[in-house]
Amino acid sequence: MATFAKLVAFSSLAAATACGTGLAAGDKTCTAMGSREGVGVDIKAPYAAKVAAASMKICWNGTCRTSKVELMPSSTTVPQGCTGDSPDDSCGAAASPTGDKHGFADVQGLPKSAVQVTVDLRDASGKRLLNKERNVTPRASYPNGPDCEEGRPQASLIVTEGHVTERL
Repeated sequence: MATFAKLVAFSSLAAATACGTGLAAGDKTCTAMGSREGVGVDIKAPYAAKVAAASMKICWNGTCRTSKVELMPSSTTVPQGCTGDSPDDSCGAAASPTGDKHGFADVQGLPKSAVQVTVDLRDASGKRLLNKERNVTPRASYPNGPDCEEGRPQASLIVTEGHVTERL
């Protein structure tokens, strides 16, 4: 938990520093931050508690790629208050588990056109819980915001009890 809090604090500092002084002059400063190419999945609680393993098969133009998906517990940020209102004061936040799980399948060459994704979820004993196909359309990501260079294509899915939908 302490490591996550340090990561959040460092990320916030890095993001603030990356904005640079160009913004004061009216320029948009874009960092060298990149984005991963592939398909993300969010598995919602309480269903997520049953899921121990995930994989995705992504197909387009007669070619398929299968990726194992490492599932991680999801959390949300809970404000912990500030020491005051001046710019030198500090604010805190803590991560709070949501019960959801998330993961990402890296897919090289992913097009920005319709692909077929098959999500396969299994429990701790290896028993299949879900095997569903969805057509999704990966879109360009913009890791530095819409005014900066386009990143790699991504799609995202949401899994609830027995259902898979595309996150738009």
